[in-house]
Amino acid sequence: MFIVGILPAFALAAEVDTDTGLVTTPGWEDVRAHCGGCHAYSIVTNQRANRDAWLDMIRWMQRTQNLWQIPAEAETRILDYLAGNYGPDEATRQRRAPIAEALMPPRDG
Repeated sequence: MFIVGILPAFALAAEVDTDTGLVTTPGWEDVRAHCGGCHAYSIVTNQRANRDAWLDMIRWMQRTQNLWQIPAEAETRILDYLAGNYGPDEATRQRRAPIAEALMPPRDG
């Protein structure tokens, strides 16, 4: 099934899961299983980052948001998927740097 919305140009030619909005290329099931348990898939699909930045986000969630340890093989598939489908584009290359962790509000709980 094809859906049209705010998607990167490459995704318009790819199949998109109507329940999650994720591009259905290899690794999407891992993202669905590990990311959707804590937040909306739109948080994933609205991000643009290279592999290292995606890994930094995962590590931050593990340190501060109680994200579980993802098995190494699944984490590799997730990073391949995210970098390949939601990597940097021209608009994100011009965005400001992320807020430094020291400036983030304290986590409740």
